[in-house]
Amino acid sequence: MNYDVVKPSYSFPEKPFPLKEKEKKACITEIKTLLKEKDAVLISHYYTDPEIQALAESTGGFVGDSLEMAKFGNSHSASTLVITGVRFMGESAKILTPEKRVLMPRLDAECSLDLSCPADKFSKFCDAYPNHTVVVYANTSAAVKARADWVVTSSVALEIIEYLDSKSERIIWGPDRHLGSYITNKTGIEMILWQGECVVHDEFSIDALRKMKLFYPDAAVLVHPESPMSVLEFADVVGSTSQLIKAAKELPQNQMIVATDKGILFKMQQLVPEKELISALTPGPGATCRSCAHCPWMAINSLKGIEEALLDGQENEIFIDEKLRVKSLIPLNRMLNFAEKLTEKYSSTSGF
Repeated sequence: MNYDVVKPSYSFPEKPFPLKEKEKKACITEIKTLLKEKDAVLISHYYTDPEIQALAESTGGFVGDSLEMAKFGNSHSASTLVITGVRFMGESAKILTPEKRVLMPRLDAECSLDLSCPADKFSKFCDAYPNHTVVVYANTSAAVKARADWVVTSSVALEIIEYLDSKSERIIWGPDRHLGSYITNKTGIEMILWQGECVVHDEFSIDALRKMKLFYPDAAVLVHPESPMSVLEFADVVGSTSQLIKAAKELPQNQMIVATDKGILFKMQQLVPEKELISALTPGPGATCRSCAHCPWMAINSLKGIEEALLDGQENEIFIDEKLRVKSLIPLNRMLNFAEKLTEKYSSTSGF
């Protein structure tokens, strides 16, 4: 069941002014020193700038999707987690590890899915459907998670919905309408959908992809499930960021058209240096190119921001009310426990 699409009003932040090469080297050196002094580890999302991803890896940190980031931060021994991504990722880290200090380069690094799902409106929406299980995407605030029964990421969403359906549970899904529609189309499981969207993935269009295939007829098309249904139906592979990276390694094609945030190309190219990776275009008929395939809030993460957060941190630290944290931890832990069992299942049967 669908409802009106939520079109939040927001403006995009300005990307930090790029550092000169000498400034960049000095900043990286200082960050490495501060990470050791502060007993901190750098955890970055695939969509952040390549130089940040490279720094995370070179300092013993981590680069991954939101589920992998949460698991890494939860298990790492560092007392301070520096999260480069968007705000909900920092909040998830704090929910899971309240004893640790969680810093972000910019606390105003929002997510359009989070902004499209205000906690008060979503709670009223859920109240209208008693006896339903509320499932929310990880791209939401701690308050929305606290209202949910389950949290999911794109890497485990389909399996969790199938599990809940096997228990005959009726489901409210929020906030991404495209991912919700994809799951319904894939499984036949009807859900009540909150109509939010990701500003990046919503911009990919079937018209643009068809034109690209004229130039790259042998290329495989890899698409994130937050994209419109027509784009998903055109794809060779639909999956989360980690699943798309895995597909790039396993598919025989030497060219890949990748329809997700172009930040993913850094890690993907590391793993398949012999292949040509082409970022899917967003301009053209049916698309607006507001983001041009790169999240504007991911883009405000910067080396200077990381350095400043480690130097001071007073305006960069994530805090969550303890009652809210405890409540939001319940559905988040359900996902992590489910994901762990799922990994064990596939490890024993298919070498996953």
